[in-house]
Amino acid sequence: MKILAFGASTSSQSINRQFAHFVAGTIPGAEVTELDLRQFTLPIYSMDEEEGHGVPADAKAFKDLIVSHDAIIVSLAEHNGSYSAAFKNLYDWVSRMDGKVWAGKPMLLLSTSPGARGGASVMEAAKATFPRMGADLKAFFSLPSFYDNFSPGLGVTDPELAAALGGAVAAFAS
Repeated sequence: MKILAFGASTSSQSINRQFAHFVAGTIPGAEVTELDLRQFTLPIYSMDEEEGHGVPADAKAFKDLIVSHDAIIVSLAEHNGSYSAAFKNLYDWVSRMDGKVWAGKPMLLLSTSPGARGGASVMEAAKATFPRMGADLKAFFSLPSFYDNFSPGLGVTDPELAAALGGAVAAFAS
């Protein structure tokens, strides 16, 4: 299975990118493409920009990556209760090409943050909208207090959270 995995953030220190890549690496036999959203440079979406210049090549490249993979793992960064600006902009551009942004692909939806809610607000927003935009949402998981509950070498260190993540990964991989 070819999996596209990314954190929905452009931070060079993104905990969501780290989390998505770690989780993708736990799926047996998966061929993982680890994406960094910093590689996509896009103007802020506006109808004027689209009418004047068309859809940017980087938005097309992102959509091509989605289409060329069997499944998607995305870990959402939460900025003020919503998507990061860079991810939302990319999402907006791709939605203009095709309303089914996620192309019917199976998705494992993740979020994490340094705080105790683990990106719960952005997770709820994505759960409500991603299926309408073509995601086959197989499972979801929010990891609270990333720095207390995650180790780069070990993964999720809290046993209850690790078991819940394991269940989400199993539902996604089946």
